[in-house]
Amino acid sequence: MNLNEVTSYIDSGAEARKALDPSAILETGNVISKAFSQGGKLIIFGNGGSAADAQHIAAEFVGRFEKERRPLPALALNTNTSSLTAIGNDYSFDSIFSRQVEAFARKGDVVVGISTSGNSKNVNMALEKANAMGCVTIALTGRDGGLMIRIAKYPLIVKSSRTSIIQEVHIAVGHMWSKIVEDSM
Repeated sequence: MNLNEVTSYIDSGAEARKALDPSAILETGNVISKAFSQGGKLIIFGNGGSAADAQHIAAEFVGRFEKERRPLPALALNTNTSSLTAIGNDYSFDSIFSRQVEAFARKGDVVVGISTSGNSKNVNMALEKANAMGCVTIALTGRDGGLMIRIAKYPLIVKSSRTSIIQEVHIAVGHMWSKIVEDSM
């Protein structure tokens, strides 16, 4: 990588952040805040780097973001390797998140699926299950949004085709949600 390529990468990331819809971030942050205030929880999941992002975002709510406050119930479904491998073995990899959504989600909870392409079958199946259970669904995706944008009630699309940039912006969205929730408390 040379200086021009580094500069181009920085510019691409900035452009992707600037293309976000601030009103959609505020609206979904308020949806999450409302669920917490009504005794609900946040359930979040993804594969690979998106799994790491799910853990990071959940940790901001269970721990804290910028303010001291009570811990908030947020769960990343990709963290329990025994459940993931048992469900994958006994059912299929496609069911690893939907089976857990069925176990843990309740009507009114917020369920967030993360997929940079929007086409991760296991993520989309879990969002469909959450919809059927009366949960509020949010998609964090990129590129053209993939199939997720037709499944989730609130699709948030990062306008980039570069996976690393999409993931970086997903974390920025998670941080903004954390700030919105903490400011509402």
